[in-house]
Amino acid sequence: MSKPIAIIAGVGPGTGAAVARKFALSYPVALLSRNPATYDPIVADINKSGGKAIGISTDVSDSKSVKAMVEKVKEEYGNDVKCAAAVFNASGAFVRKPFLELTGEIMDSSYAGSVKGSFNFAQATLPLLLASTSTSPHPPSLIFTGATASVKGSANFAAFATMKFALRAMAQSLAREFGPKGVHVAHAVIDGVIDIPRTKEWDLGEGGKIDPNAIADAYWHLHTQPKTAFTWEIDIRPGVEKW
Repeated sequence: MSKPIAIIAGVGPGTGAAVARKFALSYPVALLSRNPATYDPIVADINKSGGKAIGISTDVSDSKSVKAMVEKVKEEYGNDVKCAAAVFNASGAFVRKPFLELTGEIMDSSYAGSVKGSFNFAQATLPLLLASTSTSPHPPSLIFTGATASVKGSANFAAFATMKFALRAMAQSLAREFGPKGVHVAHAVIDGVIDIPRTKEWDLGEGGKIDPNAIADAYWHLHTQPKTAFTWEIDIRPGVEKW
């Protein structure tokens, strides 16, 4: 019987990379991003360290691209491949604009990247997760990365909050539908600035940013929870964050 795998969408130099490396310690991993340049170094690092990783160029907003990803996963790991964990870390563009300056194109893009993307990803991975309910070492897990805007629609964040609220709603519905079937669906509210290359120059004071490796640890904890103690939602923030 082939070993179950982990599939991670939205793999870049921050949270996605940390989650990929964490789960690669226990499973072969498939790393997804539209641009191979974002996952190639992580794939190489995991394979060099003794793990097993492949990268697949995937546009999660395109159902055909996501279906092609599943076929490539099966080519690599076998037609009977099962999924132990699937993590949706992709998102539409972060947009901060006064509401009257938003355009239909911005809203469409936000919807495509986060809402449609998470829908396509969940539909593609849930059959593989359901197939591993009796064989994985831990309950198969589907984890969605959210944000402050998932639960708080602040001024000038209408586009971002709309897509994050919608993603959270879908994740909650899936948790209620698939939890009884043995799949742990969870949503993580990342309430703060993550310490990634893009935010290196942001001065938020001592301990003001979230360590992506700590997010990965939290996701692994969610994944290893027994069926008798599933957590639907966690929120993660620096101790100094105002909330």
